[in-house]
Amino acid sequence: MKVIELLKFNRELLDRLRAAGIRLEDARFVDLYADYAEMVGRGEKVSYTVAVLAEKYGISERKVYGLVKRFQSDCTPFAV
Repeated sequence: MKVIELLKFNRELLDRLRAAGIRLEDARFVDLYADYAEMVGRGEKVSYTVAVLAEKYGISERKVYGLVKRFQSDCTPFAV
């Protein structure tokens, strides 16, 4: 299957995701957010959790904070 065929097949879904404010590259970090929610739910401090996850996923702490904020935000209302 060619890239263009896959894009054409999933165009509507991709357009809806983009309209809802979802970035395709964020899919890589779904497990990061699950780890974050679990650690904070256990009572770990947020700053410690962010530092651990930044190390684990090889990204900056600033990026972890940004991802958490984005994942906790509501989707754009008109897109859903």
